[in-house]
Order: sequence, then C-alpha cells, then structure tokens
Amino acid sequence: MRVTREGKLIQLTWMPRFFPVNCYMVEEERELTLIDAGMPFSLKGIIAFAEELGKPLTRIVLTHAHDDHVGAVDALKRLLPEAQLCISERDASLLRGDRSLRAGEPDTPIRGGVPKKIASLPDMLIQDGAEIGSLTALSTPGHTPGSMTFLDRRSGAVIAGDAFQTFRATAVSGITVPLFPFPSLATWSKEKALESAKRIRELNPALLAVGHGDMLKNPALLMDAAIAKAERQLKHN
Repeated sequence: MRVTREGKLIQLTWMPRFFPVNCYMVEEERELTLIDAGMPFSLKGIIAFAEELGKPLTRIVLTHAHDDHVGAVDALKRLLPEAQLCISERDASLLRGDRSLRAGEPDTPIRGGVPKKIASLPDMLIQDGAEIGSLTALSTPGHTPGSMTFLDRRSGAVIAGDAFQTFRATAVSGITVPLFPFPSLATWSKEKALESAKRIRELNPALLAVGHGDMLKNPALLMDAAIAKAERQLKHN
C-alpha cells in the first residue's frame, strides 16, 4: 500500500503501477473519515493506517457503489460497528445489487461491477449539500446515477470518485484512456458525467483526488483540457 499525504487528506493506494485503487482518509481534529473502501484486500491497510494516526475511524463515506470502491465495507463494519456508513440515496440501491433505472433517468444500462453480496446497510443517505465533518457533498451523477463528490471546506481539496481519472491521463468519466480504459467502460451516462465534471470544475479545486490515479495540485488546466475533450467527443457522437 502506498501512502500519499496532502495536508489533512491522505491517499491510500493499492496496485499503483498497474490498476491503482484509491481510498482516502480525511483527518479531522478528533476523528477520521474514510472515503471509499477499495477492494476486500484493502482492509488490513485501512485499519493499520487508522491505528497509526491514533484517531477513531467514525465514518465510511462512499463516492459510489462499484466493487472497487466498496470491497472492504462489510469487513470494516464488522470491526467498526459504530462507524457510520454513508452513501447517496440513489446508489444505496446499487449497493444492494439493484441495477434498475428510475423514472426520468437516461435509458442506458448501469455498467461496472455492481456488488451482489454487500450485507451492510447505510446509516446515512447523503443528499446534495450535506455536511459530513469538514466535507460538503455534491451530487455528481454520470459514472453511476448516484455518484457523489466531496469538497473539503478547509483546503479546497475535492474527492471526486470516478468523475475524473488521472491514471495514464486526466479524463472525464466516460472518455476512454487507451492505456487505462476501465473507468470509461464502467460509466453509465457520458452526458451526465460531462455535466458533473463541469460542476466539479466550478469549485476551482486546489487539489483533485480521484479513485484511480495520483492527486493533482492546482488541476484547473488539466480539468479544462479533459472537459474540452469530452465536449468534442460527445458532439461528434
């Protein structure tokens, strides 16, 4: 496991050179919030690093309900039953394995690895604008219908799940990066993903942290280029 710290945000990465899977620890004054839960084998590293920081892990917040973001959830809840499990109301359905679409949603199939055996039930259903410790939640659908992004109000850091990727190239969800196409292949709606990417860009993040790839400081230019590329591709589709 690779550990990268930027202020109060710590990125935990497994398989960084091949298929990077990221979780994030958000360090609060007296507690820790985990954003995403990686793969089942991520459990040991998450627990060990929380113990190293010496603060209780009180929240497990999910950006969305794909397998590579929820893999250690059940094991974490068994070890830390008091930790709040938080996910958007929309992706709570995906967490139960339900891929069905809702009225008014784009009629494209929900893609990616949707879990089938998660037993844990959410303790909190996140709404747009909700405040979770130092984080503000934003609804950013596209990769999945209920994908969420989290802004750290202290630093301007943005944890965006798979709304962007930065591994091999910086790209909006749904735009294929040839050397790492997997986030694109798992994207539900390219149109919604582009809308959400623009919303995230409007936050003017000081730091962009995503599910796959390194954190980017002052990411505006790379985000602008990624959004422009997504606009061009969708225009010609």
